[in-house]
Amino acid sequence: MQRTRTSRRRFLAISAALTATAAWPGRARAGATMVEWRGVALGANASIRLAHPDAGAGRQLLRRCVAEIERLEKIFSLYLPDSEVCRLNAAGRLELPSLELVDLLTLAAAVSVESDGVFDVTVQPLWQRHAAQGADFDDLLPLVDWRAVSVDGDRIAFARRGMAITLNGIAQGYITDRVADLLRAEDMTAVLVDLGEIRALGGRPDGTPWRVGLADPVAAGRVAAQLDLRDMALATSGGYGTPLDPTGQRNHLIDPRSGCSAPARRSVSVMAPRATVADAASTALALLPETAAPRLLRGLGATAAYFQDEAGLRRVRA
Repeated sequence: MQRTRTSRRRFLAISAALTATAAWPGRARAGATMVEWRGVALGANASIRLAHPDAGAGRQLLRRCVAEIERLEKIFSLYLPDSEVCRLNAAGRLELPSLELVDLLTLAAAVSVESDGVFDVTVQPLWQRHAAQGADFDDLLPLVDWRAVSVDGDRIAFARRGMAITLNGIAQGYITDRVADLLRAEDMTAVLVDLGEIRALGGRPDGTPWRVGLADPVAAGRVAAQLDLRDMALATSGGYGTPLDPTGQRNHLIDPRSGCSAPARRSVSVMAPRATVADAASTALALLPETAAPRLLRGLGATAAYFQDEAGLRRVRA
């Protein structure tokens, strides 16, 4: 999956019009019109495409999707001061959290278990030190422990002062799934949701699969491979995505065990039935050896992982 980011996780900025066009490669099903939204969501270029028999109704459905993205961003954002995550980080606790935040933290904890703690939402203090160009992380490592976050329907709280969370390794996938679920509930069967992570409902309107390119982490701008998607999700994590220094050796993917960044010229793409799983699994596998992939994929219900580095592209099955 090739991404173009304006920043790692900028607050939501919807900047594109809703458009409808009958022109589509191949022959769409009779009476279907391709309706598309393009904009910026969650700090990434974003789009939603769907085939709908009524262009006006399709545009209205896309407006509902955009409203859902905005609503969830107000829960998960690190850049909206009044988001639930920002209020939790500031106070160390949050009373009466939303069902969505409780749900996502519960899912994140399950990924932490399966990855032996390599996926950890409490790496935010390390990320802040990296962003400030700090080099010593030993004092922050005691604050990084997903098990020190208590979550229930009435309250979320940190066990230690100074802890903070980031959901950047899973929230994109979660919001992608919420939008896809909204569209599925409306009986949409030819949909491609791309909010930084990708999920397909069915195939293209002409009956062929959706085609998604995997960016080459070694050669900027090159597509290393193309994958077919039908009723599946795909997410990619790589240290090259958001470099914090000119060499790219310091980046946004932080290892909770050491405070160090993931390798800069390596990426991992994961295919799974749901984008939440694909997103979290690709984040964890960007910090794990390739040999760990089959067990993690099986544990999370993912299908395959695609590793790319100087040695080329390799597929690992669950």
